[in-house]
Amino acid sequence: MRRFSVRPALTLKGRKFKGLRGWAGKPFHPPLTDIPIGAYLLGAVFDVVSAVGGDDRGWAQEFWHAGTFAFVGGAAVSVLAALTGFVDWLRSSTPGTQARRTANTHALVMVTVTVLALVDLAVRLSRYDDPSAPIAVVALSVVVAVLVSVGATYGGSLVFDYGFNVETAGDSPVWHASEADVLPGEHGPA
Repeated sequence: MRRFSVRPALTLKGRKFKGLRGWAGKPFHPPLTDIPIGAYLLGAVFDVVSAVGGDDRGWAQEFWHAGTFAFVGGAAVSVLAALTGFVDWLRSSTPGTQARRTANTHALVMVTVTVLALVDLAVRLSRYDDPSAPIAVVALSVVVAVLVSVGATYGGSLVFDYGFNVETAGDSPVWHASEADVLPGEHGPA
């Protein structure tokens, strides 16, 4: 009996391209969100470690700079995540529904995160030569980390609670006992 199925998850064969939304079953927005979430959480941790280390420790500045690099990467990908999320919202949600209201809440929190992260970056770059993370930046980084976690929770609810933008195959042959892998657009063995 086969234990692994690799090709169907990796192929784009049989999937309809949907522009900035990605391909059917392979959307762009969800994987793009992982980078800013991780970057902002790590950036906040690095800033706290730097501040605890203080101005007298050389490694404190290294953590301060690492937090800055994390925020730069997170902010760059946040812009792409926001763009693909906006297209999903525009094309996949219906006004007046709970899913739309939840998507609106998710979007508001994440846009706030992105704006705060950009403010954080502006302050960081103006104080880059400091020997450790300034307390104001640490506070802002922690706020960004908390808010990105809250926003991600709303995004997770959209996917896992509401099935928002999740394209399922219903009673698919992938859930039937078989030795054959089924690619997107196929109906499985007869």
